[in-house]
Parts: sequence; structure tokens; C-alpha cells
Amino acid sequence: MIHLIKLSVGTTSIQSLAAYRAGVLASGVGRPDGHAWHRTRMMPKRRDELIAGGSIYWVFAGKIQCRQVIVDLEAGTDGEGRGFCDIVIDQTLIPTAPQPKRPFQGWRYLKPEDAPNDLVVSTDGESPPAEMAQELAALGLI
Repeated sequence: MIHLIKLSVGTTSIQSLAAYRAGVLASGVGRPDGHAWHRTRMMPKRRDELIAGGSIYWVFAGKIQCRQVIVDLEAGTDGEGRGFCDIVIDQTLIPTAPQPKRPFQGWRYLKPEDAPNDLVVSTDGESPPAEMAQELAALGLI
């Protein structure tokens, strides 16, 4: 298994990504299977490893902050004859312990041992504030 990591361009937080995804669903442009997707130009060569439990980790404001489980990778061609890959992902956004990440272009592979842990949601359904979560992660508590 392997993961992907990607800068979330156009959204600034988990909440804004969730709002964007909700807008896509409400517009009726969504997929018939209910999954979300992210379109990219390059098809990952490690497809089998990605769909065997991998996730796409999203970077906002210089930190990895959430992930979505990868369901499939679908190749296609746009109206101008250019190839693309749709990364089909589960709609659920899973908050992670914030982990600093420098800017980069495109997507990158992320080894499981380098991926941040999921944030544990408290009994009231809330995750700790991002700053607190980052401090707890630095202390090795989450």
C-alpha cells in the first residue's frame, strides 16, 4: 500500500474542501456512484498499491490536515485529446494530526510510515483545534 499527497489548491481548510465537495454534489455534476474525484494529468504508476487501502492526503496552509480513501484510478481523454487521470475518492474527509509540508507541484507518493496519524474525534464529535493538535502531535500524544 502507498498513499498520495497533494496541495489543496483553491481551498484553505478542511471545512472549505467539504463545502466545495458539497457544492459539486448539489450541482448534480457528481458521479453516479456517489464518490468524489480529483482530476490530474498524470496516471500514477503504482495503481494497485494505491487502491489497496491508500489515501490522498490534503495539504492546506503548509500542513497536511486530512485525507480521503482512494477507491479507484480512472484514465480518460479530454475534448482536446489530452490524457488525464481521475483519482476516485471516498467523500469522507478524515482529519489528521497536522504535519508541516513545504509547497510542491502536482501529487507525490507518500509512504505509510511518513503519513500523519488520524485525529481521534472526541465523544462530542469534535476534533481538537488545529494549533492544539499540532502541539499534541509534536509531543507524540496524537
